[in-house]
Amino acid sequence: MARLDRITTDPAVRFGKPCVRGTRITVAEVLGTLGSGVPEQELLLDFPQLCHDDILACFSYAAERERTLVVAAAEA
Repeated sequence: MARLDRITTDPAVRFGKPCVRGTRITVAEVLGTLGSGVPEQELLLDFPQLCHDDILACFSYAAERERTLVVAAAEA
């Protein structure tokens, strides 16, 4: 889970939304951009502070959140 260490939340940054460590770029922005069809290389050119591992961390974060939401819903 070391990859998830790249994702941080801070109430003082972007209203506490999960962001890539050391940036104000949210997980939702990264995933939304990729999901809209923008290639990874273009995203990395637009946001040079990001690297491939940051993008993988966003995917890992979303997958873990999905697992957590599904388990919580099943327990209800």
